[in-house]
Amino acid sequence: MANKTVTKRKIDPFTTFVPFACIIALCAYFILAPENSTNALEMIRSFLGDKMGSYYLIIGLGFFLVSLWLAYSKIGTITIGKQGEKPKYGFFSWGAMVFTCGLASDILFYSFCEWIYYYEDPHVLGMGNINEWAPTFPLYHWSLIPWSFYAVLAACFGFMLHVRGCHKQKYSEACRPILGKHTDGVWGKVIDILAVIALIAGTATTFSIATPLLSMVLTDLFGIAGSKYVTIGILVCVCAIYTTSVMNGLKGVNLLSKICMFLFGSILVYIFLFGGEARFSVETGVTSLGNMFQNFIGLSTWTDATRSEAGFAQNWTIFYWAYWMVWCVAAPFFMGMISRGRTVKQVIMGSYIFGTASTLISFIVIGNFGLGMKVHGKFDAVAQYHANGDDLYQTIIDIIHQLPLPTIFLIILAAAMFAFYATSFDSITMVASNYSYKNIEGDEMASPRMKLFWAILLIMLPIALIFSEGTMANLQTVSIIAAFPIGIVMILIIASFIKDARKHLATLDKK
Repeated sequence: MANKTVTKRKIDPFTTFVPFACIIALCAYFILAPENSTNALEMIRSFLGDKMGSYYLIIGLGFFLVSLWLAYSKIGTITIGKQGEKPKYGFFSWGAMVFTCGLASDILFYSFCEWIYYYEDPHVLGMGNINEWAPTFPLYHWSLIPWSFYAVLAACFGFMLHVRGCHKQKYSEACRPILGKHTDGVWGKVIDILAVIALIAGTATTFSIATPLLSMVLTDLFGIAGSKYVTIGILVCVCAIYTTSVMNGLKGVNLLSKICMFLFGSILVYIFLFGGEARFSVETGVTSLGNMFQNFIGLSTWTDATRSEAGFAQNWTIFYWAYWMVWCVAAPFFMGMISRGRTVKQVIMGSYIFGTASTLISFIVIGNFGLGMKVHGKFDAVAQYHANGDDLYQTIIDIIHQLPLPTIFLIILAAAMFAFYATSFDSITMVASNYSYKNIEGDEMASPRMKLFWAILLIMLPIALIFSEGTMANLQTVSIIAAFPIGIVMILIIASFIKDARKHLATLDKK
């Protein structure tokens, strides 16, 4: 369908200008009072992450179990669109957009280094062979439960857009079957504001965590002095790239996502073939998968109630669940938009097949390359991490320099990270722009001005966080805070979807 012109009369000032004011205020707070902002974040994190941590774990396991039930129940047979309608995109095109619309850049970043965090952790050391468990936790933290958030909500939003045919692309609209008339009142507005704040928090965390690696790559390639200003310059360049792409609508996003997958595949093949740790990577990957599946329920419900393990669950598992939850405002909405013609089961299981499989392969190939070199005495990344003053970004560069022709690899990595960032924030900008209208059709696109407004708005908070030199704990806290109310809304969305889907099935049975 050709893009329609969206008139100014349809702009929703509440979900457009209130978030703008909040971002301006937060940016000023982080830049002008970095110490006070850090203390405030630590206090809130202590309450939500430490006192309320079980809340995040229950939601995570619950989503995974519900995803399987939805896929293999009668609801799973519902076509997102008209009955018998064919998918708009082929499986690879659809899968490429599914994988790259969310946290692909972070997946690439953490694939290099997450095992380093766990290698000396007391909890992981106590579980047995550290060379088996250090690579197990990254697979667990980035696979089934995180992708279940995306998979389930993508089906919910796709049903809302293409079956129910709603004229509002908002979080609150997905709750209409339960909220009823309250969707258009105060409760609906509260939900929408929470959704936009979560979207901004997820954007800020992603850009702030992984962008310094891209800065370090360019510093290594061109010999320029690394600084926060280089990182901010990179953010501005990425903003220009994804703004240009998003102006071309889904056609631009589709093309860029395919480029991303080609670059991503090139990185994996390069490391697997030339890194010298292929056998170790595969065998350790198989062992890690076995550990994860055998201990899945235990890992998903372990809260460290006595805090005898230095808060491992609070610092890692709870953070990751919260991190994916704040991204559930944009990524699943985008996945629902592109899933027309697929059944609910195909959306859920396809997300697992393409998204989870790509993620697992990334951690198995890239992560186990660094671990393998340590085990075989070629390069000790853990010791180098401490020698670098616990600078993770420099340690990743040091790992890459163990590859043959590292300069070529760094060029491919830089291109992949630029492309991943651009594709992820294409989808965010597209969803956020549509969010700013009171009424908009499922296939309708926001105006170029609205896209430009959100493209700039979404880059402001990460720049402020980097400028204020926020710590990793600060960045994690931003997501943990924003995810707390969003978790309640996500549960409400699933309940609304189940109610609406059963009503739809009853209607089909009567025909």
